[in-house]
Parts: sequence; C-alpha cells; structure tokens
Amino acid sequence: MMYIIMGGFTTLVNIVSFWLCNDILGINYVVSNTVAWILSVIFAYVTNKRFVFDSYTPTWRDRVREATSFFGFRFLTYLVDIAVMILLISGLGIAPLWAKIWTNIIVLILNYIFSKWIIFKIRN
Repeated sequence: MMYIIMGGFTTLVNIVSFWLCNDILGINYVVSNTVAWILSVIFAYVTNKRFVFDSYTPTWRDRVREATSFFGFRFLTYLVDIAVMILLISGLGIAPLWAKIWTNIIVLILNYIFSKWIIFKIRN
C-alpha cells in the first residue's frame, strides 16, 4: 500500500516537474523528461528506502550497493521512459503531457518489480 502512495507522490513529482519544464519554461520534452527523471528518482529513493521497503543498510558498503542498484535500475526504466516518450510524441503526435502520463504507468510497474524483487529485497 505504501508503494502505491509513495509511487503516487513520485509520479506527481515527475509529471509536475515535466510540465513546469516543458509547458511553462518551454524546454524541449527530452530535456524536460530528464530533469523530471532526476528529481523524481531522488525523491523515490528516499521514500522507497524509508517508508516503503524499510530498508536497513548497516554498512557503508551496503548503502552504496543499494543506491547503485536503485539508480542503475531506475536508469534502465529512464531509457524505456524516453523511448516511449519519443515514440508517442514524435512518432504518434501525442501531446507531451499526455505522453508523460501514459509513460509513467509503464515505468511505475517496472520500477516496482525492480525495487521489490531486486533492489530492496530482504536479505537474511
């Protein structure tokens, strides 16, 4: 349940920051998407670690491994994100904000799978 709540807030950070960059500031959608990704991934790491998966990393090495894994898998979903955005906007002519909203559904599912089963996996 917390993943849905925090994922909703992360999605909100992503969409609002994309909208601000693209629609308000007039920045190209690829750059706007990248800025939105950076902001939302930082937000997601903190909230997922603390509130969703209650991840305990006792050593500095564990923290580095977890953060590297988190940001690495998020980068993979960023590549999916940007590819789908390009397809929807440049290929199909969908408005950037709508493309961003639809793309977030795909990314949210992939991020959950990576977080639940790989990044924040409970280790004994």
